[in-house]
Amino acid sequence: MLAVFSIRLAAQIEPAGTNLPAQTIGPADLLAISVYGAPELTRTVRVSPEGLIRLPMMREQVVAQGLMPAEVETRIAAALADEQILVDPAVTVTIAEYHSRPISVLGAVKSPLTFQALGKTTLLEALTRAQGLSEDAGPEILLTRVGGARVERIPAKMLIDAADPVWNVTLEGGEEIRVPQAGRVFVAGNVKHPGGFRMDGGGETTVLKAVALAEGLAPFATKDAYIFRAEAGAGGGRSEIPVALSKIMERAAPDVALAANDILFIPDNRARRNTLGVVEKALGFAASTASGILILGMH
Repeated sequence: MLAVFSIRLAAQIEPAGTNLPAQTIGPADLLAISVYGAPELTRTVRVSPEGLIRLPMMREQVVAQGLMPAEVETRIAAALADEQILVDPAVTVTIAEYHSRPISVLGAVKSPLTFQALGKTTLLEALTRAQGLSEDAGPEILLTRVGGARVERIPAKMLIDAADPVWNVTLEGGEEIRVPQAGRVFVAGNVKHPGGFRMDGGGETTVLKAVALAEGLAPFATKDAYIFRAEAGAGGGRSEIPVALSKIMERAAPDVALAANDILFIPDNRARRNTLGVVEKALGFAASTASGILILGMH
């Protein structure tokens, strides 16, 4: 009867939102503590960064981190009795707010956010909270768990299109979900529609595919083209890679793979080849547009 009454009393004094699922407590969580017959001890308490809580008149702090609410009830009751504050206290602990189980969804999603995991959450549920992947999402979803020692790579098609439950992993809080943008290649010069184009789902785009995405060559295109590729390292320069374009189109030479952020430049054969500076200017113009489409032609 005493236990029932103490629970009813706790329900009257606890703030709204305390009916959260019970799970292990962590730093910054807010606990609603009710001590029957001791209103001066009944309050909400924030767990410290060290995972401890303290109540008025208690000399020692109580460990809460890693424990279930019922275990914290036992520890608080024992501490009150040991310090001779109360005899045989009846303590109730519930969770008012969770702050120790954040899940962050970042990158190429429609609404990036961070939310608290209430119980176990699946990867699909987390992506749904972020309103799904954006149109420029890449083929992989990167999942980093607590500690960040290892990054799990999850194929978006298998998770979403194929609905394979193997990839719909369970999250418990502390994870970061990052959706990288798909790589893009840029086609400039003598093509019908210069622009920046999303790489296909496999992450591989070739010279022929890039020309096709630009809707073919424009008149006066030269037989050769050039790939400008960012060099690794702090210099930030670009290397120039000549491409036998006419031979590739005639199937007399193998197609050439493009990497993300490559610029495929097809000069005009009526004049000398444009300089890299002109290409870089076109790329900068593309990056400044919302769509990422190159409007500047180089005919």
